[in-house]
Amino acid sequence: MTYVVTGAELRAARFGFIVSKQVGGAVTRNMVRRRLKAICAESLPSVRDGADVVIRALPGAASAEFQDLRREVLRCLDRRAAA
Repeated sequence: MTYVVTGAELRAARFGFIVSKQVGGAVTRNMVRRRLKAICAESLPSVRDGADVVIRALPGAASAEFQDLRREVLRCLDRRAAA
């Protein structure tokens, strides 16, 4: 689930992550967060400036393959936060 708010400030996009205990234990939550951070870092040039993006990981993110997670995040970013 992705939320995007665009501000008028001239700055790079910012990302925040919500990974609740429903996703799994601490090790699993940290793994999901690290994966999301890596995906967002590579997609930063395609996100419009001034955007604040919050990604909420659903429980299925823990068992998703990296490429599947990447495809889903990029699809959401293209639809909501593309430059």
